[in-house]
Amino acid sequence: MLKAPKFLPTRSRLTSLVGLSLDGSKLEGVVLRRTNGSLASLGHFSVSLSLDPLTADPALVGREIRNHLDAAEIRERSCIFGLPLKWALTAHVEIPELPASDVSSFLALEAEHGFPCDVQTLQVATSLFRIPSGKQHALLIGFPKNHLTRIEQCLRAAKLNPISFTIGISALQPIGDADGLVRVGLLPESRTATSARTSAVGDDVRSPSSDIRSADGLVRAGVLALAIGENSVALQATSGGGIASLRVLEGVLENEGSRPALRSDAIAREVRITLGQMPADLRDSFRSVRVFGSNGLARELADHLELRFESAGLNVEAVTNYSPNELGVLVPAQTQVSVPFSLAARRLAGRPIPFEFLPPKVSTWQQLSTRYSSGKFRGAITAGAAVVAIVGGLFLYQQIRLWRVESQAKVIRDKVAQVEQVQDKIRQYRPWFDETVRGLTILRTLTQAFPEDGAVTAKTVEIRDLNTVVCTGTARDSRSLLQTVEKLRGMPNIHDVNLGPSRGQAPAIQFSFNFAVSEGGSSAN
Repeated sequence: MLKAPKFLPTRSRLTSLVGLSLDGSKLEGVVLRRTNGSLASLGHFSVSLSLDPLTADPALVGREIRNHLDAAEIRERSCIFGLPLKWALTAHVEIPELPASDVSSFLALEAEHGFPCDVQTLQVATSLFRIPSGKQHALLIGFPKNHLTRIEQCLRAAKLNPISFTIGISALQPIGDADGLVRVGLLPESRTATSARTSAVGDDVRSPSSDIRSADGLVRAGVLALAIGENSVALQATSGGGIASLRVLEGVLENEGSRPALRSDAIAREVRITLGQMPADLRDSFRSVRVFGSNGLARELADHLELRFESAGLNVEAVTNYSPNELGVLVPAQTQVSVPFSLAARRLAGRPIPFEFLPPKVSTWQQLSTRYSSGKFRGAITAGAAVVAIVGGLFLYQQIRLWRVESQAKVIRDKVAQVEQVQDKIRQYRPWFDETVRGLTILRTLTQAFPEDGAVTAKTVEIRDLNTVVCTGTARDSRSLLQTVEKLRGMPNIHDVNLGPSRGQAPAIQFSFNFAVSEGGSSAN
């Protein structure tokens, strides 16, 4: 995602900080403490890592870094990290006349075309600047997110708390520092800007957002910064309130014995190529070249470039030590210039650092919402959420009802206990006999089945367990006996009526039948 440059807050609550920088396999670090407006160095180290942070296990790399910190007796946890410039991808964009609200969208589109990879895999920052003609330009700087993530994992495995990832050379030569004002004549477009060069007249204007050309023809002078590293030289061109170019010069250092040797001619050629790729009026705005590095190499390179660029009007200087009040706080005397020192010192002094590449913290919910942000997934998630909400609402309603019933039960709990005690006593002392007089009820039902004219009479009636009845008797004829049995079968609670064998002749037919009686018969009373 394309982001505008972030600036750290001008006031910092930190009082001590570890500055780290990685250049090739060389890891350099320093721990600084701020006390009463001055900085004190509490320890430093410079080592070569045996493990590559991008390919080795982050836990092992973190353990190696931790061992070096312990050897230097560095216990501070918070750190600021200078990223290797060779990891950076850059793209230059000329911004047309657009409303300010549309610039970010335009840069996002240009980033899609300007980088040789998917911009979503990069952590991108922008540096806006104006050239003397008044046109606005931007430099897009992107670092691979997987590189940043692995570095963060390594630092956390080393028990460090990274608070910022930035570019080291931009701490050595920040935007606005040492940028003077140069008077450029308002020339016709047919003339070149090289004929309008004059000397610097001051450094009163410091705001990166101010226009580099005013009514009297003043423009912001550009600065070329060169930082000598382990195997390469970093180059940064600062002009017009921003960074116009950022690149690494590879193959310009050779190891001759124990001391690296500079290929000064190759560096000068690359500087000329960098300037030649710029618009003419922007190229003519550069007035100085600053070389950062150790005392011997920096002065050697500065002397060579001074001879090469003297005719072009460029002032070359070697920067090997900090001036006492350079950062707004007192720096120890004779402190050698280094990327980790500049990073930590500027952070503790509250000075702005133009770029921030520390990966933002993304919550689990944001990851899920980003992953399932398509229309189908959104619809499915919305439907699922609606179902869950409905079911949850029903369960909530049921729970509320239960709470209400429980509260009502608590109110009548004592009365219920008293009623239960009374019922227990009633059960204990109630009569032993059946209050429904079930035997009489069965006899009444059987009597109602017999005809009133005496055509069928019963001799014996046997009631077994108050649910099975066996009856014997005599009948005048078979017809009356069958009618009695059918009538008995039609009565409620009577079932399984079985007519046994009969003997004799009319008018004295002997019979027997049995039937079962179910519960629910009416009381005889």
